[in-house]
Amino acid sequence: MNKKTLVLGASTKPERYSNMAIRKLRNYKHDTVAFGMREGEEHCVVIDTELQDYKYIDTITLYLNPKRQEQYYNYIVSLNPKRVIFNPGTENPEFYNLLKENNIEFEVACTLVLLSTNQY
Repeated sequence: MNKKTLVLGASTKPERYSNMAIRKLRNYKHDTVAFGMREGEEHCVVIDTELQDYKYIDTITLYLNPKRQEQYYNYIVSLNPKRVIFNPGTENPEFYNLLKENNIEFEVACTLVLLSTNQY
């Protein structure tokens, strides 16, 4: 099933996990959009540097440390995704509570592992 995914904290550097996630999401045929600090394109996905009003986001996968996430709390909630994935290093109990209050599911997991094990 195609799950439109926003990669938040995307990078054009191939060694970054966010970059690997973009490639793997596209390989698994998921519609993918991305936001990062630097413009670029990876696997036919444009990395936006300005926040967009993306529609029909199923999943947001985070690649920002908890401190950097704070400025995006309201934005993420406003997109009303079905779930948010907290990849290793992004765990954030404060944000979990906000997501719960807004009936948004969250998962502490690795997007790459979820995709590879068919649990995405």
